[in-house]
Amino acid sequence: MRSLLSILILIFLCSHSTAQEWTRFRGPNGSGISPATGLPVIWMEADYNWEIDLPVQGSSSPVLWGKKIFLTGDNTEKGERSILCIDADSGSVLWRRDYDFEDHYLHRDNDFASGTPCVDEDGVVVVWSTPEQVLMIALDLNGEEKWRRDLGPYKGLHGSASSPIIADGLVVLANDQMDPKRFSFYLPEDTNMDPGKSFLIALDRQTGKTRWKIDRKSELVGYATPCIRRVGDRAEAIFTSTVHGVTAVDLQSGKISWEIDQLWDNRTVTSPQLYNDLVFASFGKGLSGQRFVAVRPEEKAGSTKKGELVYDITKSVPLVPCFVVKDGLAFLWTDGGVVTCIDAATGKVHWRERIEGDFYSSPLWIEGRVYGISKRGEVVVLAASKEFKELGRTDLGEKTFATPAIVNGVMYLRTQSRLLSLGKAE
Repeated sequence: MRSLLSILILIFLCSHSTAQEWTRFRGPNGSGISPATGLPVIWMEADYNWEIDLPVQGSSSPVLWGKKIFLTGDNTEKGERSILCIDADSGSVLWRRDYDFEDHYLHRDNDFASGTPCVDEDGVVVVWSTPEQVLMIALDLNGEEKWRRDLGPYKGLHGSASSPIIADGLVVLANDQMDPKRFSFYLPEDTNMDPGKSFLIALDRQTGKTRWKIDRKSELVGYATPCIRRVGDRAEAIFTSTVHGVTAVDLQSGKISWEIDQLWDNRTVTSPQLYNDLVFASFGKGLSGQRFVAVRPEEKAGSTKKGELVYDITKSVPLVPCFVVKDGLAFLWTDGGVVTCIDAATGKVHWRERIEGDFYSSPLWIEGRVYGISKRGEVVVLAASKEFKELGRTDLGEKTFATPAIVNGVMYLRTQSRLLSLGKAE
């Protein structure tokens, strides 16, 4: 009995520890779902544990390992991009690493360090891009550089925002670039018209060496962050892109398991999500989303068949904000502030309501509620139920594009120039 009790305690501690990390964009497998309890619906300035002015600005989202917060930002006057490590209990900067870069054209809402880092027990991995270079840097938890890779030039009219993930000993990245011919009417006549070299890549987590790489067609730049789908003892990385639609790649071999590529011709910004045997993705053009799809892939190992399109929603679809899928419901929160609740299995619409504001930040599910943050920094909280109910609003007082991180019952909110800690540790 004593041995059994020890084993049960060990299992509890391990599972609890795993649940307390926020290692990538939107947390566990990119789901945007947190097990935290006790976070407020409405709060005031006095409710923050701490708030700090950041030495850099930007829109990348924070990630955490243990008591360390990692985020990135830029200082355009100095021509520097920076990686910061911040103490989660106090908000003090533990270390900072600066890297020079050359100024180049970006979309007005983008910045030079907008990709979100990923982190594990071995440290943090960051991806930054310029027209000359896609740079991946790996640092340990103390800020010492372990390795770096130059993955070649980057072509994208509005700049890059690609975020890596760590899975099964690999660093995985979708590097989706553009074919300038699609935008020739925007560009000077002497512009080099060769298309960018898009690819999917997995690097060894410890050494940075390429484990596999898949060359892709280039058309419109995409920014989606992959997620991991586990089928028996196999793991697949799920990617979405403009040209190739939804693609599953066997994580260890680098071979395409299945692909559904004839459903759309629009770019993808939101990241794929999973629900039971379904894979969700959305696609759009211009300033709005066009299609939200649920697909059911083939389950045969090594199959390259396309599977089936289960349903397709073309009204009020997000382009930039990711969606949340929890307890059989999916919440689609659009850039223009229209929120739709659907049945995740069938696509049946339970409600669709307009919320005042414009949104880039992706919503999060916390204790039966959905939290979204507008571009101007207003947090809107809705009930995560089949009946629409707005629960509260709180103004952060500054432009906000980043998605919060939640660890051990505490939410870390990043505005353009500040970082705030809210909630009591569990």
